[in-house]
Amino acid sequence: MPSPGTPVELRSSSAASFLEIIVETLQPLDLSARAPFLRGFFRALTHLDISEEKSVQLWDEILSRKQSLSANLGQSVSLQTALVDVFTSSDLFRFPILIERDDLKKLEVSAVTDPLTGLSNRRLFQETFEKELNRAKRYAQPLSLVSLDLHRFKEVNDQLGHPRGDDVLRSVASTLSKSLRTSDAAFRIGGDEFALLLPQTDAAQALALSKRISVVFSEVLRPLNISVPVSLDHGVATFPMDADRTEELIQIADARLYRLKHANHLQQSQPEKDVSSSGPVQNSSSTIPTEVPGVPHSVSIPRPQQAPEKHETKSAQPMDLSPTPSPAAESTLAAAVSASNLRIHTLAASSGVPQPRPNYAVQRKAERVSMTGTNAYAVLGEASSRRAKVLDLGFGGVALELDSKQDLPESFLAVLHVPILPPVRVNLRPVWSRGTNEGSLRVGCCFIS
Repeated sequence: MPSPGTPVELRSSSAASFLEIIVETLQPLDLSARAPFLRGFFRALTHLDISEEKSVQLWDEILSRKQSLSANLGQSVSLQTALVDVFTSSDLFRFPILIERDDLKKLEVSAVTDPLTGLSNRRLFQETFEKELNRAKRYAQPLSLVSLDLHRFKEVNDQLGHPRGDDVLRSVASTLSKSLRTSDAAFRIGGDEFALLLPQTDAAQALALSKRISVVFSEVLRPLNISVPVSLDHGVATFPMDADRTEELIQIADARLYRLKHANHLQQSQPEKDVSSSGPVQNSSSTIPTEVPGVPHSVSIPRPQQAPEKHETKSAQPMDLSPTPSPAAESTLAAAVSASNLRIHTLAASSGVPQPRPNYAVQRKAERVSMTGTNAYAVLGEASSRRAKVLDLGFGGVALELDSKQDLPESFLAVLHVPILPPVRVNLRPVWSRGTNEGSLRVGCCFIS
């Protein structure tokens, strides 16, 4: 608690923050650019037609009044307070302006929103990143940053024109908006660069989400009939595993994004090479970036073993279902729920240069995604009204929960309805089942051909 006489830092309102943004925006501009803006701004506030010369004088007086009030009071005074003081003393508040508050809120939103995509812009990204990182440190929770970049986007603008390029950017925004939780945030950093902030999300979950976003983006882009094969590359950095400062996390995520982008170039130029294999990429091209100093290796996540595992039936944890999936199910579900087979190596590794010990490797229990908290469900049987809740989803199978205990056939057809993805038809075989205290039945199923 502050002692008497100690200046207290006041929490700035959104309107005060908006005025501070105006100060930063006007500062580097010359007089010919500032004057028209200030005239229109003051007209919106006062409903008076003030000349450009008078508008510039009023603005300088507001800035000076802020300094004098702060000195007299012994604490910082907001620009909003100084503006009201100057306008009142100059008799400029002659008309009621209650309705203009809505317009001011719109201006505040516009200042931090990208007009093309509707996503938050770089300014809000910096502010939000600092806040989320401080919250993650305070509550000892993970925070993941995902850097996204459009692969071959320049070719779209060059060959098809900028309007089609704008369509692609809007498709990215649409994909991100549909893919994130309410606690997540998406930003357009600039050009074809985007970023995600994922609170309470570890590296494995962030990678799985990034992979799923890439799959969904390709589906969203398909109706546009873009002849250039555009895709989304991603790089992930996680607090506290990688770093504990925003600048370092951004550097690490960008470095991993850069390596993945060049690995995609290599894969397209040499299709016989598999960048997901366990060995390093063998290529002498000088365009492949070397290891970034101080930046850990990209993550390498192994595909789950195909040998069946024994499952504990005591707890209600998500199940590790590892039988071999059917090809039809794997083609859609594997790409959507997993970030496996991502093994990016650099040219430095292939040339025998000693590499630092990877500190980003994440050992995952299984390649699965929990559906807890979503509206994911499965329709059981042909033309059936029976539904079951989807608990989690993985390479090997799916965990379901039925409302009541009932016998299931040895194998059955199901249609999985998972957020973001289109409905998927799969053949399931129950592996185990267990009743709950609430009377429901939990069933672990594997995919079969």
